Amino acid sequence: MTTRKSNLPWTVTWGLLAAWVVHDVEELATMARFTQRDDVPLPELDQAHVNTAIGLMAGVVTAASAAGARTGGRSPFFQTVLVGFGLHSLTHVAQAVALRRYTPGLVTAPLVVAPYSYWAWRQLRKRNLPTRTSAASFAWFPVVAGGVHLAAAAITKARERRDT
Repeated sequence: MTTRKSNLPWTVTWGLLAAWVVHDVEELATMARFTQRDDVPLPELDQAHVNTAIGLMAGVVTAASAAGARTGGRSPFFQTVLVGFGLHSLTHVAQAVALRRYTPGLVTAPLVVAPYSYWAWRQLRKRNLPTRTSAASFAWFPVVAGGVHLAAAAITKARERRDT
């Protein structure tokens, strides 16, 4: 992998982490309570699980931002996470439309996630940086998200057993 730098502003690569933090603060504050409602067709998550899952995902997004910064935005890992993050905003909107009410992440998805992702991608294209994402790379999104939730479940159960 090339580490050649570009004139890409740091706000593009580290902006991914910043936008993710803003978005996930909203999810952190609302997700557990939301999933505990009887009329929500999602698994019930407690706050410990949500905290752990978001913390684990922070590692993924931080690694992607660092890879983007190190390669001047050329990293396929950074680019895939960037596009996946942007597309993820659509899941929030679709979920709210389907349930006809607020869902966790709905406020920051169209106000932060989508605009940042679009802007960052345009910055890559404006500098003629090669883009190395493919449709197949997006198969990793459910794998990573599912893996984070499985790991969070295992970690929180282990903590509960230890604390009892």
